[in-house]
Amino acid sequence: MATAAESSYRVRVVDESHVGPPRGSVSPTTIPLTFLDMVWISIGPMQRIFFYEFPDISTPHFTQNIYPNLKHSLSLTLRHFFPFAANLTCPPPPNHPYISYKEGDSVLVSVAESDYDFDHLTANQARDNNAFHQSLVPKLPTPSLLSKETHAVPTMAVQFTVFPNSGFSIGIAFNHVAADGRSLNHFVKSWASMSVTHRLGDLPCHDKDLVEDPDGIASIYLNDWRNFLKNCSAPSSADSGNGVTPPAVVPQEKVRLTLVLGRAEIEKLKQLVVAATQTQSEPAAARISTYVVTCAFVWVLWMKIQESKEGTTGGHLDDDTLSHFIAPADCRGRLGLPFPPTYFGNCLAQISGSAKRSELMGSNGIVVAAKAIGRAICKLKKGPLTGAENSLSHFIEKLKTPSLLVTVAGSPKFRVYDTDFGWGKPKKSEVGHIGHGSFSLNECRDEEGGVEIGLVIGRQQLDFFNAIIEHARAEYSMIG
Repeated sequence: MATAAESSYRVRVVDESHVGPPRGSVSPTTIPLTFLDMVWISIGPMQRIFFYEFPDISTPHFTQNIYPNLKHSLSLTLRHFFPFAANLTCPPPPNHPYISYKEGDSVLVSVAESDYDFDHLTANQARDNNAFHQSLVPKLPTPSLLSKETHAVPTMAVQFTVFPNSGFSIGIAFNHVAADGRSLNHFVKSWASMSVTHRLGDLPCHDKDLVEDPDGIASIYLNDWRNFLKNCSAPSSADSGNGVTPPAVVPQEKVRLTLVLGRAEIEKLKQLVVAATQTQSEPAAARISTYVVTCAFVWVLWMKIQESKEGTTGGHLDDDTLSHFIAPADCRGRLGLPFPPTYFGNCLAQISGSAKRSELMGSNGIVVAAKAIGRAICKLKKGPLTGAENSLSHFIEKLKTPSLLVTVAGSPKFRVYDTDFGWGKPKKSEVGHIGHGSFSLNECRDEEGGVEIGLVIGRQQLDFFNAIIEHARAEYSMIG
């Protein structure tokens, strides 16, 4: 269990520099935002951390022997992924924000040294979430004023943190408006390849004309966010800088856990759901994938954790209160358009399912959740962007009751443990920004077909969480 002693650990910055594409390699460029980008305009920075084991490392060894190659390969990679070195430029309404790159734009890169326990941080048990959310990922630099009413927001920052005699981490913060998780994954793996082989592999596609918007959805989304933020204390990145909407703020006194479901455990979950739906004429019942049952399990788990905060009766919640599950779905292969798999930016639709509290909390809760998620995924076949003009307003409405909203970050399809900078697979990879009902999904590092679930809960809820998992172990014999 995380202890108060963790707060005494220190992270000390020892170097800061700026890394951009090689001079003259990228022409000044303005990139418009599509409506698929604009939906993320007021969401706070995304955070991804990779930990690499290196038993003999010291800070001087890192800065002298490893850091120069990482910076050089980053520069060469940014030549092709230049939006990460650019700025989100935000003019006053009614003008739309856009991404702008000019000569000299760069990524803030820092090196820090930490006396955190590396083995503890990379384990699965409860750890102080502040270490991940605040100490091991950089903050995006402060926006700069281009004029009285126009400012520029950096889109990425990188932090290397050295744990002497143990290893180091690479923490990345980036603005979601510039790219989605798949694009970030493409960038990081390209950087790793450049660092080791001096080759990038597949180049990103920056053609925003692939995204058509005849109905003006980008303007609808921008207005939806501006109207919502008029009633919020948190600023918007479209209005006053690098904003974070209230659901993105991670509060104090939280612990982070990694729950691992092995392939055998996932198969038992699938069998549970299939057995419960065999006698029902449920079209979505056939879509019982690893993703569906894992998300269903966590949705129910999160509802029970929320119930523990409200009391055993659910507090103000009644049986018909709806709980909502929302997840992004990659549209690169679903739009019926010539979208290459290397498209850089945001290309996500929304999977959205709802279920009554009484059904999720009942003995068949996982089955109910799996059916709701399965139905939502099946709707993508009918057109992933059908009703897109209303999807953001519906999401914002659900933000008003965050205790009833569960969201997902990451995907096992990203294969984060294949990110090899020359030291083999990461010992651990974490999504830093999870919290407030959001959880992360990675593939399992040590077992093909398994998944790693990242969760952030209140420290006072840890005993209750462990009791739920013990009950699941006894009931389903699935969690090792």
